[in-house]
Amino acid sequence: MTIPNIVGAGLIVIGAGIGIGKIGGSAMEAIARQPEQSGKIQTAMLIAAALIEGIGFAALFAA
Repeated sequence: MTIPNIVGAGLIVIGAGIGIGKIGGSAMEAIARQPEQSGKIQTAMLIAAALIEGIGFAALFAA
């Protein structure tokens, strides 16, 4: 593995972590505002986090 590939992989992991963190934080705020909708919010949050993680893995294999 070359240095640019290692740096690219690190940026991919950092970006995916930031994205999933923002989703989690926003979901917690939404649940605090509307607790009756927590099931729908959690479902949407998990789907979005899984998609971000999948894109991150695909990008790691492409790098």
